[in-house]
Amino acid sequence: MSIKGQSRRLGLGSMIFAGGALAALLFTGAPQVRADRDRDCQKRISKADHRLHEAIEHHGYRSEQAERAHRVLVEERERCWNTYHRWWDEDEHRWHDSRDWRDDDHEHYRDHR
Repeated sequence: MSIKGQSRRLGLGSMIFAGGALAALLFTGAPQVRADRDRDCQKRISKADHRLHEAIEHHGYRSEQAERAHRVLVEERERCWNTYHRWWDEDEHRWHDSRDWRDDDHEHYRDHR
């Protein structure tokens, strides 16, 4: 076999190897990316939900602080939904794959203060 034929075979083998390595990197990195973004959404929604509970407890359900905290919670849910089509329910500790939250889902705290 000529040197030219060997270098073609080596070039093709190198390209196949590089393509396989790239595919492996892409596929093994994908679950980590989803886990990171899920944790990020979960963390932001949990924090906003906690702030709403605190505002209701300290200032009352109809207070300006509670209304502001509720808007932030809705915004965080919308942000996760619009980006990932999922949102975290802090009260039920689970993910939802449909936009099924209710804007009055903290209504049961109405009697605080």
